[in-house]
Amino acid sequence: MKSRCFGALLMVAGCRTPAPAPSAPASPSPPPTAPSVPPASAPSAELTPTAPRFGNVERYDAGLDAIVPADWKMERLAQGFTWAEGPAWIRSGGFLLFTDVPGNTLHKWSEQGGLEVFLQPSGLANPDPKLTREAGLNGLFPLADGSVLAADSGSREVVRLDLTTKKKTVLAAKFNGKRFSSPNDVCQSEQGVTFFTDPPYGLEGMNESKAKELAFNGVFRITKQGKVELIDDKLSYPNGIGLSPDQKTLYVANCDRERPIWLAYSLDAAGKVLGQRIFADAKDLATPDAAGAPDGLTVASDGTVFATGPGGVLVLSAEGKRLGRISTGKPIANCKFGDDGKSLYLTSHDTLARIRLNVLGQGFAPR
Repeated sequence: MKSRCFGALLMVAGCRTPAPAPSAPASPSPPPTAPSVPPASAPSAELTPTAPRFGNVERYDAGLDAIVPADWKMERLAQGFTWAEGPAWIRSGGFLLFTDVPGNTLHKWSEQGGLEVFLQPSGLANPDPKLTREAGLNGLFPLADGSVLAADSGSREVVRLDLTTKKKTVLAAKFNGKRFSSPNDVCQSEQGVTFFTDPPYGLEGMNESKAKELAFNGVFRITKQGKVELIDDKLSYPNGIGLSPDQKTLYVANCDRERPIWLAYSLDAAGKVLGQRIFADAKDLATPDAAGAPDGLTVASDGTVFATGPGGVLVLSAEGKRLGRISTGKPIANCKFGDDGKSLYLTSHDTLARIRLNVLGQGFAPR
């Protein structure tokens, strides 16, 4: 879910899909300017009460009025990251975890403690730059027991991270005997079924990497019994993933400039896929000035989908209608609810930001 592509390349909100050469429809290669090491100076928390107002909210439909307050305020909470990703609110501790994937760092942020390094390296230790492009953890999903599911891009695994011991338990590393490329995002249903995406962003050379073992980029599920099953092998760059409040729909973003869509997979009570449809197409929803492609997403308790993509976070109704767009002026890789359930945290390039909304995130009790 990460990339910074400039010049002749497409500015992508959180995924690397540079425009292919005219003579070759082959898979994109990594941009030469993409940083692979953390910034020289450490990230710093910023005092929000004195921070200048920034960001923007565009209203395309009157339905946004019930979601984003008229007196909205965007807060810049911390900045200085290589590429911020994977926010997850830990309700038992009252803090946010988020990742810097190329920086190989898991950060913690709270009102009381500000910004802290929680785990470093977060993913693969001592990565080989000839093989690994992004070594850190990527998408996170908090579990009821206080641990966190994580898409470990560098180690090429889906893991459960114990927040007390900081030890990882591998849940999935291979499919049909072949290693995953670089798990990107992850979520879990109320029934205990885990869903995740596996694009090639973590591999140097991506689709052309000599380390890539699977012939496709896939969407997978892990059953309660631990069996890995393939959901879809037809998406070019599967990325963000999330579930509807009734657990009957799985949303998946395809982070591709040529086919920038969000898919909706219908699920049965056991979390098995019954069918699929295009939920929304970024080419139809974006304004002409908006660059980027579908990336991370989250779904509110009323079914509203907050999908990062062209120009920021597209706010979509449960039917896929474009209601508005939230932007920070920089690509936004992912977003998740936190605090009392009405704060939307945004990982936006080198910045962690927050905006208060009127809707409640899934799993949060109304107050």
